[in-house]
Amino acid sequence: MTAIDHLGIAVHKLADALPFWRDLLGMELVAIEEVASEKVRVAILRPKDDANGARIELLEPTAPDSPIAKHLEKRGPGLHHVAMKVDDIAARMAGLAAAGNPAMDSAPRVGAGGCMVTFLHPKQTGGVLLELSQPPAGGGGH
Repeated sequence: MTAIDHLGIAVHKLADALPFWRDLLGMELVAIEEVASEKVRVAILRPKDDANGARIELLEPTAPDSPIAKHLEKRGPGLHHVAMKVDDIAARMAGLAAAGNPAMDSAPRVGAGGCMVTFLHPKQTGGVLLELSQPPAGGGGH
């Protein structure tokens, strides 16, 4: 793990959540994108004075059966997950599996910004949904 990459926050509507994070807290809105495979729209924000700092990702469901919609129904809006940046997600997943802590996915999948991601179940991490995130080759992502 190299750093905290972002905090994922479940919201009902991006339009309602963005004014607080962008306007009142002064964070820079980097992008809004849809991750169709996860049925979610993501607003990516970062501190204006720290382009390399941990980001905030606001997560809005695009379908009632999406993981974010289910989270909102069960727990309401708020912290959904903590994401850690990794250099080699496949190696990290293999090491975790060998230690008896496999990821929820059998292989990394594409997430926001083209990052390769996987998740560890909260039962493995003391109650926190943990995402591992590897930026795309060439320094893409957000």
